Amino acid sequence: MLKALFVLLLAAPLAAQQSPAFDFSIKNIMRGPELYGRQPQDVRWSADNKWIYFTWLEPGTDWRETPKRFRVRATLGAKLERVSPAQFDSIGALVSTGDRSGNGRHMAVEFDGDIYVTDMRTGTTRRLTQTLARERSPQFSLSADKVYFIRDNNVYSIDVSGGSLRQLTDLRSGPEPADSARAAGQRGRIEQQQRDLFEAIRDRVRADSIQRAERRERESRGLKTYYTQRGEELAAVSPAPDARSLLITTRISAQGARGNDIPRFVTESGYIEQIRGRENVGDTQDRGRAGFINLVTGTLTWLKPYPSDTANGLVQPLGWSDNGSRGAFYAYTADNKVRLLRTVDATGKLTTLETLRDTAWVDGPCSFSCAGWYDGGRRFYHVSEADGFAHLYTVAADGSDRRQLTRGKWEVLDVTLSPDEKSFYLHTSEPSPFEHQFYRMSVNGGARERITTKSGRHRVVVSPDGQMLADVYSYVNRPPDLFLMANRPGAEMSQLTLSPSAEWLSFKWIEPEIVMIPASDGVMVPAHIYRPKDMGAQPNGAGVIFVHGAGYLHNVGNFWSEYPREYMFNQFLASKGYVVLDLDYRASSGYGRDWRTAIYRYMGGRDLQDQVDASKYLQKEYSIDPERIGIYGG
Repeated sequence: MLKALFVLLLAAPLAAQQSPAFDFSIKNIMRGPELYGRQPQDVRWSADNKWIYFTWLEPGTDWRETPKRFRVRATLGAKLERVSPAQFDSIGALVSTGDRSGNGRHMAVEFDGDIYVTDMRTGTTRRLTQTLARERSPQFSLSADKVYFIRDNNVYSIDVSGGSLRQLTDLRSGPEPADSARAAGQRGRIEQQQRDLFEAIRDRVRADSIQRAERRERESRGLKTYYTQRGEELAAVSPAPDARSLLITTRISAQGARGNDIPRFVTESGYIEQIRGRENVGDTQDRGRAGFINLVTGTLTWLKPYPSDTANGLVQPLGWSDNGSRGAFYAYTADNKVRLLRTVDATGKLTTLETLRDTAWVDGPCSFSCAGWYDGGRRFYHVSEADGFAHLYTVAADGSDRRQLTRGKWEVLDVTLSPDEKSFYLHTSEPSPFEHQFYRMSVNGGARERITTKSGRHRVVVSPDGQMLADVYSYVNRPPDLFLMANRPGAEMSQLTLSPSAEWLSFKWIEPEIVMIPASDGVMVPAHIYRPKDMGAQPNGAGVIFVHGAGYLHNVGNFWSEYPREYMFNQFLASKGYVVLDLDYRASSGYGRDWRTAIYRYMGGRDLQDQVDASKYLQKEYSIDPERIGIYGG
C-alpha cells in the first residue's frame, strides 16, 4: 500500500524517500514535523464536488517552512497538485463556504475581504464587491435577489443581478459628538480670535461642521445614526434576512484590570522585554450589551439578556431564522456560571430556550459554536452539558418541546446540519473516550448511523452534494493524513496524502496500551503506558510520568497525540529501561463535565493527586521505588 502511495506524492524522487536506519536520539526526534510531517489542514471542497483543497507540506520539509496550498481530484488514484498563491486567488471564492439561498442553488461567500455569489450547480462564481474595505458575513435576503453583508460594522445590501449597493445602517462606536454652539458677546469674540490665530482650531471647527452636515444628510435619506456609550465598541452586527430587524452586541473593556508581566529574555534588542499576560482570577472583566434595532421604525432597544438586573457579561449572536422572525444569541455571565440561550422576535420580545448553570464554569466541546436554526426557523439545535456530558438538543422557537437527541457517557464534539436540513452530521466519542467517529442522524433524532469505522480520530468534511467525505484521519502511531471515502457506513478509505518522512516510517513506533490507574477517590484514570519490553529493552527499575500541558486537552486515545515529540521521547525513555505513564488527569478534556471541572478553585489538588496515584500504580504493578520516579511535562 505504501509503495503505491509514494507514487501519488508530488515530484519527490524515490531516492529522497529512501533513508538509512532511523537515528533514535533525542536530537533527532526533536526535529519534530520534519520527521512526522505536517497534517493536512483547512480542508475544503470545490463547489462542483470535484476537487479537495487543503494546506500541507511534503514529507521531510524544513520545519521553518509555512504550509502550502494543494489540491487533489476527488477520485481514486488522483495525484496531488501544488496551488500557487495566484491560482488560489482566482479560485478562492469557489472553495469558500457561506450562506445558501433558499433553494440551495447559490451560496454567498466572503473571500479575501470581498463578497461573491457561487452557483452550486455549475461551480462558477461571480464577484459582487471589490473594495479596500473588508466585507464579511454575507447572507441572502428572503427573496434571494439581494445579499446583505457587513462593512465597518454596518449593514449593506447589494443586488445579486445589477450590483446596486445600498447602506442600510449607520452604527458608530462611542457617544454622539456634542454640537459646538457658537458663544455670543465677549466669549464669542475670544473664540473668533482663537479661530483666526490657530489653524488647528480652524480645522477642528471645519470637521465639526462637516460632521453636522453629514448627519443632516443621512437623516434626510432616512438613515439614522446610532451611538454607543463612551468606551463601548461594537462587537457584532447580525441583520435579519428580511432587513427589518438587527441584533447588535457591544464590548466594554474592563476598567482597572491589570495583566501580569511576563519577561521575554531572548530578544533582538538584547534587553529584557515584557509580554502582556492575563489578569488575575477575580479581576474586573470585559462586559457588553445587546441591542435590538427595528429598521422600519428606527428604534433601538437595549435588551436585558440576564434575569437579574445586576448580572453582566457578554453576548454572542447565533443568527436569525430563515424567515427573519427570530434572532438567537448566547448570553453568558462574566463569571461563566450561567449561559442563557435566548431569542428576540421582530418586536424585541425575548424568549428563553435554555438556561444552563454550572457551579464551576460553563464550557465543554461545542459549547459556544454548535448551534443553529432549521426546519424553516421553527426549531433550534445546540449542544449543552445539561446532563453532565456534551449532547445535542433541539427546541421549538417559542421555547417549547425541548428534546435531547443524544445521551450517554460520551461527548458530541461537533455538529453540522446537512444542506437539505434532513440530517445532522456529528463527530462524537460514542464508542469510547479514545475514539472520535463520524455519524449521521435524522434531525428528528433516533438511531445514529456510524459512517467511519477505523479506530482512531476522524475529522470529516462533507462534499457540497453530500456524496463524498474528505477525512483527516490519524491513529495512535500514525500522524494525520487526508483520506477520501463515500458517505456511507464502512466505505473504503483511500489515502490521498502521506505526511511522515520515509525516515520516520522506517522506525517501528509502538501503539501504547491504555491502562486505568485507580485514583485515591475511587475513580479510574486513563493513561498510556510505555514499557521497556515494548521497545525490546530491559527495565532499569525506574519510572517517569509525563504531564500534558493545557490542562483541558485530550491526550490519551487511539489517535495521534497533541504532543508528538513527547510521544517519541516517551518511547526513547522506555528504550532506556524506564516505565512511562502519560495520564489524562482530572481537568483533561474528553470525559465530561465533572472531569473537566474537578480542579475548580483548587489547581494542584485533584490533578496533582492523580499523578501521585500514578506513582503508586508504578510502585504496585512494577515494583518501582518511589524515590526513582521522575515527572516532566508542560
